[in-house]
Amino acid sequence: MNQLLTAQYALVRSAREVLLDYCATLAPADFTMPIPGFNHSSMRDLLVHAAATYQHWLVNVALGQSRPYPNAAAVPHVAAVGQLFAQTDELVADYLEHFRDQWQTELSWRVPRRAEPVLLTPLALFTHVLTHEFHHKGQVLSMSRQLGYTPVDTDVVRT
Repeated sequence: MNQLLTAQYALVRSAREVLLDYCATLAPADFTMPIPGFNHSSMRDLLVHAAATYQHWLVNVALGQSRPYPNAAAVPHVAAVGQLFAQTDELVADYLEHFRDQWQTELSWRVPRRAEPVLLTPLALFTHVLTHEFHHKGQVLSMSRQLGYTPVDTDVVRT
């Protein structure tokens, strides 16, 4: 199962690389411009949030570590977002190794700001962060379209 999830994450990374390459073609001011229709978040803000979500669920919750979340303002450009996701890739590798034999085991997780623990499998948490990233990837592409750009195909299966 670990090989399968590692291969799946490689597909996610490939789609992310296409997105970041596309974002590097945007005007830097547009990349960091707050968009009213997206709660005044910028494309950069959403990508940093996606990386922070991996950290929240896989590291802070699942592995019980306490790491500070990245601040979007400290990630000034696309290359810095790429560096943040390179760190995320290391966190994912640690997570995959840690839970390698427990993917279907329901575990009790302490989640900040929740009174009761959450019962989930490590596979459910992993699936959550992957789908969360893709949700925001779509929003980033929509934001760029609102700014007059023509988005590229960032699907896992690109045609």
